Amino acid sequence: MEIEERVKSLIEEQVRPALQSHGGDIELVSFDTDGGVVTVRLKGACGNCPFAAETLRSQVEAVIRKEIPEIEKVVRTE
Repeated sequence: MEIEERVKSLIEEQVRPALQSHGGDIELVSFDTDGGVVTVRLKGACGNCPFAAETLRSQVEAVIRKEIPEIEKVVRTE
């Protein structure tokens, strides 16, 4: 399975349910294979939450990087 497919699977199976339980959601926007950068969009309650940066770092990036070490970082777009 390619890295992008693995990222999609992790988001669907682990990240999205956690965010949805708090009224939020997440969308995979892109994956840069050269830089190992995943870009996501936080939606719902997570989209405008003052703790969105912490959610991105501690929940989204931590889960993805733990399972897929090739990922260098996860960033968010509006």
